[in-house]
Amino acid sequence: MAPLPGAELVQRPQQLYRYLLRCCRQLPTKGIQEHYKHAVRQSFRVHSDEDNPERIQQIIKRAIEDADWIMNKVSAWLTSAELGQ
Repeated sequence: MAPLPGAELVQRPQQLYRYLLRCCRQLPTKGIQEHYKHAVRQSFRVHSDEDNPERIQQIIKRAIEDADWIMNKVSAWLTSAELGQ
């Protein structure tokens, strides 16, 4: 499961939020989708008072990397499940 297109365009927290929710919709089961949607919401609440532009960019970069890792992990899991392993 490849990362969604447009990750390189994410510059603002609101764009990141929408990008991450779109990633969640690509996950295979409703339970997994809801788990990661909850994690995204919690993370945004925790960082809502951040006002340092440099730190915000670090958070955005890390969140996209984490989303890519999760999408790849799910992709590998789906592939192994399809092969019956």
